[in-house]
Amino acid sequence: MTANELRLLMAESVKKCHRAIFDNYYNYVYAIVMNVLRNCGSREDIEDCVSDVFMKIYKYIDNNNDFSGDLKAFIGTISRNIAIDAYRSVSQKNMRNISIDDENTEEFRTNERLVENTERKELSRIILKKIKELGEPDSTIIIQQYYYDRTAKEISQNISMTAAAVQKRSSRARQRLKALLKEAGIGKEGLI
Repeated sequence: MTANELRLLMAESVKKCHRAIFDNYYNYVYAIVMNVLRNCGSREDIEDCVSDVFMKIYKYIDNNNDFSGDLKAFIGTISRNIAIDAYRSVSQKNMRNISIDDENTEEFRTNERLVENTERKELSRIILKKIKELGEPDSTIIIQQYYYDRTAKEISQNISMTAAAVQKRSSRARQRLKALLKEAGIGKEGLI
């Protein structure tokens, strides 16, 4: 829809003009709003925001008969700005202020938990590095098997090998990985 078409529809009937804008741009507006609010807003929040966008568009067009810009860009800008405002509002509404004296307050993380989490992340980083050192297809087999819990048959379909070949490579790769981890100072039995 162009600015000229918009003016002609507006001259004919305000209601027809509003309906045409809604019909032509609803999916576009919904996609923009959904993209902004998808992680914090409910479906109702998204629908309310879309309604707010169209109300703002209608109000602007009703008050400005000489609209001459790119209508799609205009609608996109209004959609994004109102969605961002809604995001701020919904995010603030979702945040809870909890008193430290409240009995239901979760325990704060202690330094022990922080250290434990850091050690776990470092261990995971080292293990992944050693798995990559195995080379292909062994690293893919190990990752698919232990990180994604896939069977030899499922892996075989992804890497064009037989299930028996995948099992054999997996067995050899585990032995090599165990040796690489021992060299790195990670030698717990039963780790792999």
